Amino acid sequence: MTISEDKKYVMNTYSRFPITLVKGEGVKVWDKDGKEYLDFVGGIAVNALGHSHQAVVNAIKEQADKLIHCSNLYWTENQIELAKLICENSFGKSVFFCNSGAEANEGAIKLARKYGNTKYKGKRYKIITAKNSFHGRTYGALTATGQIKYHNGFEPLLDGFVYVDYNDLNSLQSAVDENTCAIMLEVIQGEGGVNEADSNYLKEVKNLCEKNDLLLIFDEVQTGIGRTGKLFAYEHSGVVPDVMTLAKALGGGVPIGALVVNEKADIFVPGNHASTFGGNPLACAAGKIVMNIISQKSFLDEVKEKGEYFKGELEKLKSKFSIIKKVKGKGLMLGVELDTNDGSKIVKKSMEKGLLINVINHNILRFVPPLIISKKEIKDGIEILKDVFLEMNS
Repeated sequence: MTISEDKKYVMNTYSRFPITLVKGEGVKVWDKDGKEYLDFVGGIAVNALGHSHQAVVNAIKEQADKLIHCSNLYWTENQIELAKLICENSFGKSVFFCNSGAEANEGAIKLARKYGNTKYKGKRYKIITAKNSFHGRTYGALTATGQIKYHNGFEPLLDGFVYVDYNDLNSLQSAVDENTCAIMLEVIQGEGGVNEADSNYLKEVKNLCEKNDLLLIFDEVQTGIGRTGKLFAYEHSGVVPDVMTLAKALGGGVPIGALVVNEKADIFVPGNHASTFGGNPLACAAGKIVMNIISQKSFLDEVKEKGEYFKGELEKLKSKFSIIKKVKGKGLMLGVELDTNDGSKIVKKSMEKGLLINVINHNILRFVPPLIISKKEIKDGIEILKDVFLEMNS
C-alpha cells in the first residue's frame, strides 16, 4: 500500500528502490518487512553519526520541548553557538544559515555577484565552475552545475556561468576575463564521479584568484564535516577559500545548510539575503552536537584510518575482479569505477543481499557510510560486494 499510495500522491521525481525503510540504528536500517541492511549510503553523506545517534536524538527532543522555530527577527542562542563552532574550527569570520546545500550555493552565487558588482561597478558577474560539478537543483545552483544532463529541459539557464575542465589550470586561466567575479569548485566532485582535485591545482587556483581579485568558493556540501578525514576537505591541500558552503552532515539528518565567509567576502547587509527557516533552534541544536563530536581530533583520526582500511579492501577487490577499473576518493567518500555502464545491477544485487550502496553516472559505485562505521561493518559490506561480483562473473 505504501508504494502504491506514493505513486498516487507524491510527485514522480525519484526513481526509488522497492523497499520502505522504517527504522535505523547506527549503520543499519530496517525495512517494513523487518529485513536488515548495512547502509553505505548514509542518506547520501548526511547521517555522519549514523541513524538515531542518541546525543542527536536527545538534543532534538530537548529543543523541541523548548522552542522549535521563531524566525530570524530575533536572536537565538543555538544559532550563535553553532556559528561560533564553525568559525572557530575553520577560516570563517561569519556564517549564514539556510536549509540545504543548494540554498547555501545560491547564497554563495548571490554573494559573488554582489562582490563583483559592488566593487567593480557592475562589470564583474561571471562565475567559473567545473565540468562534471554538482551544486544543486535550484535555478542558480543548477546553472552552476557543469553537467548538461541536469540542464536539459530547463533552458534558458541563467547568464554568466562558464564551465571549465576540472583539474586543468590552462582551461581555467583561459576562462578568466575582466567580467569574472568568482571561481566555484568542489574539492572532491561527488555526483560527478568522486573526482579529487589535485593539491597543486588548488594552489594555482588560489593564486589565480588572488592575482585577479576573484572570490574562491569551495562547495563542501558533501565533503565537509569530517567526510574525508579532516573536518573540511580544503584542509588536505592547505588551500583556504574565501567562501565555503556546507549542508548534508551538518545537521546529522536534520535539514540545515551554511554559507561560511572570510572577512573579504563578509559583505551581505540586512535585506541582501534571508531564510525563514534557516538556522532555526531545532536544526542548530542538532548541528551543535554534530560539530562537537566530529571536530574532535580523535574522531577525525578514526575516519582517516577507517577510510584507508576501506579503500585498501576495495583495492583487494580490484585485484580479483577485472570489472573494477579504479578505486578513488578520500576518507569515507570513496568510489569504484567500473568497466561497465550497468552499475545499477550491482546496486540491486547488493540490496538483495542486505547492503545499500548507490551508483553515479551508471559506472561508479559510491560509498559514503556513516562516519561511525566499524571496520567489521566495512568488512561485512566488502564480503557482500565480493559475492555480488562473483555472481556476475559466473
